Amino acid sequence: MNVIEAINTRHSTRAFLSQPVEKEKLNAVLEAAARTPSWANSQPWEVFIATGNTLEKIKNGYRKKYADKATVAPETPRPTVWSEAAKERQKQLRPDMMRDCGDAVQQFAGLNQAMFNAPAVIYICMDQVLSEWSLYDIGAYSQSILLAAVEHGLATIQAITLVLYPDVIRQELKIPDNLKLTIGIAIGYADKSNKINNFVSSRSPLRETVHFYN
Repeated sequence: MNVIEAINTRHSTRAFLSQPVEKEKLNAVLEAAARTPSWANSQPWEVFIATGNTLEKIKNGYRKKYADKATVAPETPRPTVWSEAAKERQKQLRPDMMRDCGDAVQQFAGLNQAMFNAPAVIYICMDQVLSEWSLYDIGAYSQSILLAAVEHGLATIQAITLVLYPDVIRQELKIPDNLKLTIGIAIGYADKSNKINNFVSSRSPLRETVHFYN
């Protein structure tokens, strides 16, 4: 598989099998992602991986938070304002979901809250003292993980829901106070029998986002 094939093949998986991910594959994915470029080779990412009993404890902590209607508190703020162009693109999400998933679209909320039933979650942190530029590097690193996972037959989804309750995650993963949680990536084997995984969001034509000048 080449890079273009991986880019075109990758899509967000929202239902995983319970099958554990082999540690060798996780290591291979992260070894590849370590080649991600960063400002002055700063490599600002710090990675914590939750699997097995540890991940189950995090999921249980989340279930309690949801049951208690606890206030979400992601350490990387969620968007509060969208551009008009972004709003217009978001309008297509629901029709695309219905087109691809049919009745399975009703699972979206529940699977989000259940961390997509993933057997592993990769949490990416960065030092609190770093600037927003390092978030760019973290984004590039995340994309490297997503693409390397495809090469190893693994499915992924990066989602804000995975980091909504940092206190639960910090308690189980012993994340140092100097680090900020930026994003979580669920990783594992896709449940191909679940129609929720048929969903592939559309992309705008280049003419809407790319501007050439001679």
